[in-house]
Amino acid sequence: MDKLHIYNTLSRSKEVFTPLKENFVSMYVCGPTVYGDAHLGHAKSYLAFDVVVRYLRD
Repeated sequence: MDKLHIYNTLSRSKEVFTPLKENFVSMYVCGPTVYGDAHLGHAKSYLAFDVVVRYLRD
């Protein structure tokens, strides 16, 4: 499997993702705070994290 690179906003560069515990990754994804009508942007974070989870499981 190729290495996963993630953009670090603190260092402003792409870095290789390394889990804190070997062979274990945990994720917490907060839901949208909806003040108006629902729209496709609300699904964006779920879709993005779903892709990451599927990549890591593969």
